[in-house]
Amino acid sequence: MRQAVLTATVDLLASRGLAATTVAAVARAAGVHETSVYRRWKTRENLIFDALATRSDQALPIPDTGAVRQDLTEFFAALARFLATPAGTALLHLGTVHEEDALEEGRRSYWRARLERAETLVQRGIDRGELAADTDPHLLVEAITGPLLARVLLTGEPLEETLVPRLVDLVLDGTCA
Repeated sequence: MRQAVLTATVDLLASRGLAATTVAAVARAAGVHETSVYRRWKTRENLIFDALATRSDQALPIPDTGAVRQDLTEFFAALARFLATPAGTALLHLGTVHEEDALEEGRRSYWRARLERAETLVQRGIDRGELAADTDPHLLVEAITGPLLARVLLTGEPLEETLVPRLVDLVLDGTCA
């Protein structure tokens, strides 16, 4: 039931948008009772962020190649591919919506958790001596993430295959030990 509901939620977000992604619509699409959805997730917001977190965590595994440059390249290349999917587009839209107060804390929590996952890659690089000890993992991850999101949200430019390795090189060449 959980997987069917989460899949239906992401599918509705991607195809019909945030406003149409109600608990009733999700329950119908998943073939379950609306009360079952409320019993497990309590709110529409909890459901939406659980669905997006589950989908993005599946699409963005945390690599461990033994080299920070390779780990970051693999992770952010997977992010670029994910952003090009309907679920990724829905996630970006939801991540920029500020008109629904009920979504605000979930949005912040969602992004905080995703950034922390990527920060572990940087911390491993620091621990292995590949990056300077005073490297700020959060800032480094933001420095790579920002241009990807800017391309998708602001300019609409394509995320060509060479972009991620170039971004990783640009950022790391300024932080290597």
